[in-house]
Amino acid sequence: MAEDAKSSPASGGNFSLRIRGPRDFYGGLVLVALAVFALWAGSDLAGMRGFSFGPGTTPRLFAMLLIAVGAAISISGLFVDGPPIESYALRGPAFVVCAILVFAITIRGFRFSFFGFPVKLPELGLIASTFMAYMISVMGGREIRWTESLIAGAIMTAFCVVLFRYLLQLPFPLWPTF
Repeated sequence: MAEDAKSSPASGGNFSLRIRGPRDFYGGLVLVALAVFALWAGSDLAGMRGFSFGPGTTPRLFAMLLIAVGAAISISGLFVDGPPIESYALRGPAFVVCAILVFAITIRGFRFSFFGFPVKLPELGLIASTFMAYMISVMGGREIRWTESLIAGAIMTAFCVVLFRYLLQLPFPLWPTF
């Protein structure tokens, strides 16, 4: 009987927190970490002043919302039974990260020094950058249907051109500049 009282949480004994839904718990933590990174990355942007939004207001609001959602998902992983994490599938996220980096580098060009030699990657423009990023992200899947991927990539590229260049009138170059 003394043994039971010793291990109960109320008596200050050994208490272990059991994660009942590991996917939800760890997925929520990843969202919180991503939001904290976004807050840090946008910390030098001006926030709200009076009633006018600064360039950092919307990213901060979305990051705070993502922290709240990620925390709620993590907490639900503590109390609601869920499937275990079977294996880490890093192929998809790795290709998506690569696609984002390729888009960021190719949309505006990139200059760096390689063993003292200047190297310049040219601007490829919105059309080539979007299509390349889409096709790289497609390679993260296990089953790749190239015909459907090429068609979907062309549609996505056309949508991005219409949205960013003509509707939002952002000054992205459409074609490569060499």
